[in-house]
Amino acid sequence: MIKIINQILKGVIHKKVAFMIILLIFYFPRIILSQYLNPGDGIRLIFFNNPDNVSGDYFVQKDLTIQLPFIGFIETKDRLIDSVRIEIFYKYESIYRNLELTVLPLYKINVLGEVNAPGVYYVTGVEKLSDLLAKAGGETGDANLKKLYLVSDGRKSNINAKQILEKGSKLNDLGLKSGDQIYVPRKWISYRNTYAIISGLAVIVTIISIIYK
Repeated sequence: MIKIINQILKGVIHKKVAFMIILLIFYFPRIILSQYLNPGDGIRLIFFNNPDNVSGDYFVQKDLTIQLPFIGFIETKDRLIDSVRIEIFYKYESIYRNLELTVLPLYKINVLGEVNAPGVYYVTGVEKLSDLLAKAGGETGDANLKKLYLVSDGRKSNINAKQILEKGSKLNDLGLKSGDQIYVPRKWISYRNTYAIISGLAVIVTIISIIYK
């Protein structure tokens, strides 16, 4: 690493090549844990101190390309997200001086069960589980947070959401991938179940009282 820095200072290595080398060194541990983008996933660009209004969310098309302002189409097929991120950063770096840019992936996660607004939500992975549940309108009063289900690649696993919420773990820590499902089950004894049982007993008591009048 020191040798590379010395070569950069001496001008042996071209600045842009050096930029790519430094990015690869910085991102290498993350590339190992990176993910792929699927159609419908996206990229969030956050520019700082930029005169052009190009910050925003941009989505991957069916042909696995994504079109971004001023730099055109970016191929995402068979590419890890950090590889895509590096290319985006490099291309914008050639346009803007003193570039300050954050590039975040947007993955689709389906939240179902005992939440107030079940549906598909986009996450970057840096959110906490509480953030995802808040996007889905929050859990209902009947939600069993001790036994959430994560469905990934057709396999179902249990998640103790209460422990995760207490730890403040991020979604990346759960190993969530694009297309995964979070299912919030109902408590075995819930308000709705209790109300139904009481209502049923009331009906039975009424019938018995009519019969034996």
